[in-house]
Amino acid sequence: DETTVVEFIILGFQSTPKVKFILFSVFLVTYITTVLGNLLIMVLVVTDHHLHNPMFFFLGNLSFLETCYTSTILPRMLASFLTDKYVISLNGCFLQYFFFTGLAGAECSLLTAMSYDRYIVICKPLHYPSIMNGRCCLQLAGGSWVNGLLASAIVTALMPQLTFCGPNEIDHFFCDFTPVVKLSCSDTRWIELVTFILASLLTLPPFLLTLVSYVYISNTVLRIPSSTGRHKAFSTCSSHLTVVTLFYGTLIVVYLVPQTNMLGDLHKVFSVCYTVLTPLVNPLIYSLRNNNIKKDLRTAV
Repeated sequence: DETTVVEFIILGFQSTPKVKFILFSVFLVTYITTVLGNLLIMVLVVTDHHLHNPMFFFLGNLSFLETCYTSTILPRMLASFLTDKYVISLNGCFLQYFFFTGLAGAECSLLTAMSYDRYIVICKPLHYPSIMNGRCCLQLAGGSWVNGLLASAIVTALMPQLTFCGPNEIDHFFCDFTPVVKLSCSDTRWIELVTFILASLLTLPPFLLTLVSYVYISNTVLRIPSSTGRHKAFSTCSSHLTVVTLFYGTLIVVYLVPQTNMLGDLHKVFSVCYTVLTPLVNPLIYSLRNNNIKKDLRTAV
């Protein structure tokens, strides 16, 4: 007899009970630091008129996105460490997946918008004010949010049509697509195909556009005669390039490297990198590399 599953058990990091307190402490400090760091950048971007330009408008959007992104996973995980309750309802699981995937998709597009902004400022500086006007910035940022959330909504709407009849243990620390769909006892080929197409559209074109932007930027920077000019031009891109490398690097490892039993725990570690560490280091990278933000922070302190 088929019994329909009504809740999942998220195994997460249960396999290491001895270090549970250490993990809880590390994730709690990480979450608080991430939220405070990103909130600080948002406040600075809104309140300081020196930061009212396209680059910081996108950075403010990215910080808001990172705060939401990490909040879809970490608070629930912290609560599980405290209560020893690792259960999540089917609807709760689908909702977590919707927000997590939607925000990840939005981040891909937003990082591309930021690379386009850097391309215009370095390769077409005279046209920068007319191209990157307020309307263009709003369209790029708004489009990024709509793209991610719409694609995620399509997949999430298909998930309740799957049947789950046990087992109900998700071998991950949040409701990601593959660990959840693997538990379904119905035909998953259709939802896997739709997800593959949408994931490809959300990640490959933004990634390629970002690469193309940096090829043009590199060509332009290398043609600058003075080393000071080259350094100044590249320093405006270095923080964004670091974030892009970290984000896409871990995504590629998690979703493109074939999963084996040996790599199972490694996948969890790399998943922690892009769900927990990327939102933490983004404000650090931008604040340490950007003179305007450093100056504002010194003034605030």
